[in-house]
Amino acid sequence: MNWQSVLIGLASFVIIGIFHPVVIKAEYYFSKKIWPVFLLAGIVCVGAALCVRQYAVSAIVSVLGFTCWWSIKELFEQEKRVARGQFPKNPKRK
Repeated sequence: MNWQSVLIGLASFVIIGIFHPVVIKAEYYFSKKIWPVFLLAGIVCVGAALCVRQYAVSAIVSVLGFTCWWSIKELFEQEKRVARGQFPKNPKRK
């Protein structure tokens, strides 16, 4: 049996599930200006995935990196959702 594929699928599900609230909180506290952090984290993760020899670990770290990059798009989308009133606006920011 090949459990690595199941592990990769489970890890992908968990990573994406964790990043949903991370993007919401990041936009709330830092605005979309935090996108370079997600860019750098994605570069580091994908670079690390290229260096890891174990297939499952490499795939999971790669999914983490690409999720960081996808989060950049979601930050900008989250800003629009806040403007439409779907999410609360941080009163401490202008």
